[in-house]
Amino acid sequence: MAQVAFLGLGVMGYPMAGHLQKAGHSVTVFNRTAAKAEKWAAEFGGASATTPAEAAAGADFVMCCVGNDNDLRSVVLGDTGALAGMTSGSVFVDHTTASATVAKEIAGIAAQNGIGFVDAPVSGGQAGAENAQLAIMCGGSQADFDKANPVMDVYAKATERFGEVGSGQITKMCNQICIAGLVQGMSEAINFAEKSGLDAKQMASLVSKGAGGSWQLTNRADTMVDNKFDYGFAVDWMRKDLGIALDAAEEVGVSLPVTALVDQFYADVQQMGGGRWDTSSLIQRLRKFSKD
Repeated sequence: MAQVAFLGLGVMGYPMAGHLQKAGHSVTVFNRTAAKAEKWAAEFGGASATTPAEAAAGADFVMCCVGNDNDLRSVVLGDTGALAGMTSGSVFVDHTTASATVAKEIAGIAAQNGIGFVDAPVSGGQAGAENAQLAIMCGGSQADFDKANPVMDVYAKATERFGEVGSGQITKMCNQICIAGLVQGMSEAINFAEKSGLDAKQMASLVSKGAGGSWQLTNRADTMVDNKFDYGFAVDWMRKDLGIALDAAEEVGVSLPVTALVDQFYADVQQMGGGRWDTSSLIQRLRKFSKD
């Protein structure tokens, strides 16, 4: 069992840290809202710290799951950042969906102090975190990945290394590209079914059993028909992720035309007041324009 710090107790980090404590690891958590860290410690029996450096002191592994590049820098760098509390031989594992650029930046700083780094964004949403069924996409040295893998395995159903630092983030971008195009296609199909007089739920149930099937269709079609959009990953966060993917694609000279279009559709949803709706809310845009 390892000494582990966990930074960031959002809808993903809170249960992920809990799984580590339940598995027998000794976990100290940090969250910018201290009350949430204290609540976690009371619930799971671990410890809470007032700074990332304090949480990371003596840790074999520091796991992190925050919002974006700047959030990541704020909990890692500086006198109170996690790297200030870590020692040579320990490994920082970043579960944030961030840019490959910031992953390489922080890995370089960590390496100067003999600290390993694995970028390890996750997929599976809040339910995946709560049920320890996350898919984890990793970048980093083989040695650092091999060290961290048994710890990550506590809340994972699948974990793979795709290459050096930054590779995990690129893989997560591919994941978000797939989801964006898929949800737009589902939205069009459900809206078309409704306007044509079909039972959209019946349509989705049958299609999900054939070549058009997907996790999204199985888990989100009924809620889309029912106009329920409070099932996890928000439009605001998807736009952040798609922006990262579009920037990275431009750097390597790759065109993402469908992704760019769906990103603008999500911007329309934000303008409708749906920034905190889940990503399946793309259908609301079609319904609005159909009425107009």
